[in-house]
Amino acid sequence: MVKAHGRCNLACTYCYLYAGPDSTWRTRPPAAPADVLDRTATRIAEHARAHELTDVAVVLHGGEPLLAGADTLADFTTRVRERVPAGCAVHATVQTNATLLTEERLAVLAEAGIRVGISLDGGTAAHNRRRVDHAGRPSWPAAARGALLVAERFPESYAGVLTVVDPTLDPVETYESLLALEPPALDLLLPHGNWSAPPPHLGDLRHGDWLCAVFDRWWAAGRRETRVRLFEECVALLLGLPASTEALGLAPFDAVVVETDGSIEQVDSLKSAYPGAAWTGLDVFRHTFDEALRHPGVAARQTGAAALAAQCRACPLLRVCGGGHYAHRYRAGHGFQNPSVYCADLQRFIRHAAARLTAAAALEPTQRDGGTP
Repeated sequence: MVKAHGRCNLACTYCYLYAGPDSTWRTRPPAAPADVLDRTATRIAEHARAHELTDVAVVLHGGEPLLAGADTLADFTTRVRERVPAGCAVHATVQTNATLLTEERLAVLAEAGIRVGISLDGGTAAHNRRRVDHAGRPSWPAAARGALLVAERFPESYAGVLTVVDPTLDPVETYESLLALEPPALDLLLPHGNWSAPPPHLGDLRHGDWLCAVFDRWWAAGRRETRVRLFEECVALLLGLPASTEALGLAPFDAVVVETDGSIEQVDSLKSAYPGAAWTGLDVFRHTFDEALRHPGVAARQTGAAALAAQCRACPLLRVCGGGHYAHRYRAGHGFQNPSVYCADLQRFIRHAAARLTAAAALEPTQRDGGTP
């Protein structure tokens, strides 16, 4: 993940990065200077060559990365592609709030082979009431224009929509409003929180019930209206198949962040825990990405069940849940070796998905043979 720009044109009321406990963003340049981007491109290519990688995922992030300019993002991506070894595909995505998307900017991104991921909390103004600008004005009108422009004019560049779950909203209405934006994929994220700073509405299973309601709507559709990554990964894990998601499972997490000053850090979600949680002391000018992977904080996320709390290791849902999102396990004075603050919600959701899968498996012979099982 490359921070092309470290500031945002919005001031979402729930933002863990700018309204959370870590304020290191204030000490860094707003935009990544040219030498940081150049050195980062070299480090990515170096890592791909050292490990003979055939694929590299680069997420252009922020803040709002389009504040850096579409041309800057395109030039950086082109530089990475030119420097990686032959045969290594670079999959580039920009994650944006969509307010700055225009046809001209989208054309630049499309020409550079950069797909567009959009952050929205639903498909209506009411769903996005917490996503406001620095003057408190709603971002929805501009975001809606941008999202529809991608869907209608640049569908091949459309990566999908990322949505933070708001359990106060009607789950099915929210999901169907997002479908109207025609995303090829949908990421549903639980709000960042932990045992020392619990998320709102914790303890009454509202988040778990919300996910179950959307899962049922998705499951009953009879066709794939869109990919819902959380659901597809959950089903895969229940079937014993490999999956790769930060929210579920035991697969090692292998992403790092390059900040606008060239610092190499762990993922931003850790900043919701405490100041400096993502810090490594490394940077692209003096250190390789292999050194970042050997950092104790990063290495702790490569050991699977061994890094989990005893309660998690003894849980029958271990292989599917995987302890939940790493940042959600934090408790002051005890670190991250705890169950997720959403443990009960995750159990509710996973067991619900498992029941649907079991019922479908029991029904299948009847549907196939036209008889009684």
